[in-house]
Amino acid sequence: MKKTCPECDEKIVGRIDKKFCSDGCRNSYNNKVNKDSKNLIRNTNNRLRKNYRILEVLNPDQKTKTSRAKLIERGFDFNYFTSIYTTKAGTVYYFIYDQGYLPLEGDYYALVKREG
Repeated sequence: MKKTCPECDEKIVGRIDKKFCSDGCRNSYNNKVNKDSKNLIRNTNNRLRKNYRILEVLNPDQKTKTSRAKLIERGFDFNYFTSIYTTKAGTVYYFIYDQGYLPLEGDYYALVKREG
């Protein structure tokens, strides 16, 4: 039984367990298969990175206060964060890695940086 490359349909020569005729075909095939999930991951990571940079710029001293308008003006997206931390008192902080924010009254946010 002769095997053919799933990418280009050329005859496969070589090892019995070889699946592609060349590295180029293997890369091309796998890039097509993983394209959708890679785009989702890349776009999510880009949003997280942007949010992180915004918090880093607005919070140079590890703890400060800012307005919702300032965050939005810089392009902050409240739908993207990496974790939620709830204190014993029930206060909910949202974190992007070690940079966090706490919603306050009047459309303000406390910005914090987690140590460690």
